[in-house]
Amino acid sequence: MAVINEKDGRPGKQPGKESQPLIIAKTPAEEQRLKLERLMRNPNKPAPIPDRPKEWNPRAPPEFVRDVMGSSAGAGSGEFHVYRHLRRREYQRQDFLDKMTEKQKMDLDYLDKVSDNQQAADERTAKRRKKREKLKQKKLMAKKAKQDANKDSEKSSSSSEEDDQEREAEDDAEAPSFVMGKR
Repeated sequence: MAVINEKDGRPGKQPGKESQPLIIAKTPAEEQRLKLERLMRNPNKPAPIPDRPKEWNPRAPPEFVRDVMGSSAGAGSGEFHVYRHLRRREYQRQDFLDKMTEKQKMDLDYLDKVSDNQQAADERTAKRRKKREKLKQKKLMAKKAKQDANKDSEKSSSSSEEDDQEREAEDDAEAPSFVMGKR
């Protein structure tokens, strides 16, 4: 759909759009900055996220090989090349399988190592928790012993105070400490 410019009647761009100057990025950082700026011009537009590349898989081996051939004498001139390609393909497949088993073995080793590290960390945490609880109990016992000692001293001091008060009351009953005069 061509838009006709009202000023001169020629076809051109839509009236609301301004032409952007051509900027050539000189560094990868500048290129990335330009891409981000272009994406941020319209934030409602979804950004293209490419899919992960598929992992290479060798072609499956043939289920039944009809014409078994080799590189021996008696084979035709083109048969050796066919044999060579089949052999190369089979070696590639076996290398791939070896790498996959090695990768799986390494993954299992890693998971074992992670679980061992987690178990060791849990054991250290339990040991330290036990130590903290022991220390807390020790502090609590010391606090209780101190409170008991304070209560005992209060009881003894309060009993001595009571004795003192009783003595004073008896003394007060016998003779007043002051003389009451007439007013």
